[in-house]
Formats: sequence, C-alpha cells, structure tokens
Amino acid sequence: MPNPFPSLKARQMLAVLLSLGYWESARRGSHRKLVCEGRPTLTFAFHDGASLAPGVVKDILVKQVGLDVDEALKVVRGDA
Repeated sequence: MPNPFPSLKARQMLAVLLSLGYWESARRGSHRKLVCEGRPTLTFAFHDGASLAPGVVKDILVKQVGLDVDEALKVVRGDA
C-alpha cells in the first residue's frame, strides 16, 4: 500500500507545525527548536530547498508530534 502522505518542502512542514501550535523558541544554524504546550519539543532541520519524503512527514507528525495517522493526514491536507 503506498504512503498517503505527500512530500513537503521544509517551509511547508514548518507551516504545518506552526498550525499545530508550535512556535520557534531557538535557532542555531539551520536547526530550529520548536515548542508547543502539551506536545513534545522538536528540533527541526530547516533546509529550505530540500523536500521531506512522505515517510519523514509521517514520522514527524505521528511518532514525534503524537498525532494519529488520520489526524496527521487532515493537518497535512489542510482539513483540520
């Protein structure tokens, strides 16, 4: 079964995380520390020209942020 998640540019992934309530608390080089009350802190490597593979998008939203697959798909598609 193919992965239903799209590939995203770093800027798009950052926008998704910001829409979930994350904000940037620190920056060092290309790395950004994102925090959100009630969710785990993330360190996000922001390489603007790079695309994140569908599996990476899913891993960030499901394994790191803690969304279930359906919630994550809604957020990525803009349905949430």
